[in-house]
Amino acid sequence: MLFVGDDWAEDHHDVEVQDATGRRLAKARLPEGLAGITRLHELVGAHLDEDAGPDQVVVGIETDRGPWVSALVAAGYLVIAVNPVQAARYRERYSTSGAKSDAGDAHALADMVRTDRHQLRPVAGDSDQADAVKIVARSHQTLVWDRTRQVQRLRAALVESFPAAVAVLDDLDAADTLELLAKAPTPAEARRLTVAQISAVLKRARRRDIAEKARRIRAAFQAAQLPVRPATAAAYRAVVRAQVGLIGALNTEITVLGEQVDAHFGQHPDAEIYLSQPGLGPVLAARVLAEFGDYPDRYADAKSRKNYAGTSPITRASGKKTVVMARYARNDRLADALHQQAFCALNASPGARGLLRRDPRTRHRPPRRPAPAR
Repeated sequence: MLFVGDDWAEDHHDVEVQDATGRRLAKARLPEGLAGITRLHELVGAHLDEDAGPDQVVVGIETDRGPWVSALVAAGYLVIAVNPVQAARYRERYSTSGAKSDAGDAHALADMVRTDRHQLRPVAGDSDQADAVKIVARSHQTLVWDRTRQVQRLRAALVESFPAAVAVLDDLDAADTLELLAKAPTPAEARRLTVAQISAVLKRARRRDIAEKARRIRAAFQAAQLPVRPATAAAYRAVVRAQVGLIGALNTEITVLGEQVDAHFGQHPDAEIYLSQPGLGPVLAARVLAEFGDYPDRYADAKSRKNYAGTSPITRASGKKTVVMARYARNDRLADALHQQAFCALNASPGARGLLRRDPRTRHRPPRRPAPAR
């Protein structure tokens, strides 16, 4: 067998080829792209026995995605995606001084997959449809997280310059809120808004009880507040308008990308199975499928799935001390999706509600609902 360590960068790869005894057979720096992968195949072919197949080549690399990894898998090599933290700890076996080089990392990766590959997980061979769902679902979730960051920044600016808006406007990323703040980003401009103008904005957003809400919003805008100096108010006006524009653009792109998530997820053969689970709609189901993948042999059992999602605890035992803790080394995207599913299932599944009521830890404590996935 041959063992290849691949330390990748944006534009090149440092590789080392070892035999089963750990003897270095070749090392090189290869360019990213077709020329580099062709050169890698030549290095492997020059040292691989004639009667050996590509399944006798094990490659260690610190990523599990990208065209380079796909090309390695397509060639028939056994590709092992090594966690960078594991690789860093393994590198300390060779040097305690903290010295580091790309060629040294390639050597460590080759040694790691040669001696410890039974402890590592190969790259899962997910289908092309699952990869497509993963790309759009992750991008959609990232945009949602970006919008949350921008909303928090907008809220911080309003708390310091226009607290009445924070008090009376419930959702700072809602269409009517953004339109009102675009029209009146400062208290002085908000005081000039009429009930009719506010009602028109609420009507375009299809709100209910428009008359009552419009009067309440105008009353809040008309209430006195601590004054802000003119230059400071002008600066906050620019900041609020910029944040409103960013959030509006993110809302548009989230909607567009959400349609792509639904379209790609709907074409996957496992979509119906995921949607049959209580609490999973098209967006959350797509996220769960994207992170779990569809390679049938990726997980040994249900416990492996729970470990990957971070829903199973870990035990730390030393001497007479034993502590059970939450698992923080996990797939955060998958954990977020399953957390939201658990709360959505309370409305969709009588069994989930009954389980919550029977749990003595939550019997007297109402659950805290997360923000909906939009």
